[in-house]
Amino acid sequence: MERKHIRIAVIDGQGGGIGRALIEQVKKANPDIPVRALGTNAAATAAMMKGGADDGATGENAVIFNAAHAEILLGPIGILAANGLLGEVTPAMATAVGASDALKILLPSQRCNIRLATGERAPMQTYLNEAVRLCSEEIARLTAQ
Repeated sequence: MERKHIRIAVIDGQGGGIGRALIEQVKKANPDIPVRALGTNAAATAAMMKGGADDGATGENAVIFNAAHAEILLGPIGILAANGLLGEVTPAMATAVGASDALKILLPSQRCNIRLATGERAPMQTYLNEAVRLCSEEIARLTAQ
């Protein structure tokens, strides 16, 4: 049986720290699944590439194009908000992420003025672990199809 090609993209901006951590952990849990880094700026893309991304692209068009073609999108919650990540997420980027059919696995952030009613605040590592768990579940679901 031929294995389904799964497209995973991690979107981040600023210095790419959250995206890098996501990529490191997703690749550790699923080393044979390719992960694409999508940075709102070159520094974010570079950081995610250092985290083990298989390839990467930068800027508005890269985010818009790849969001439409991914099965799984990961990143901080600010990627869903126009002008999120201190203005790095353009309205077109946020629309593309929101309109994507991909499963979106988003991490809360205290910096983007979006609060999730999920209970007590937890360390970022807790959210990263949960994101990787959800991503691995989706990979298993997609490969079983």
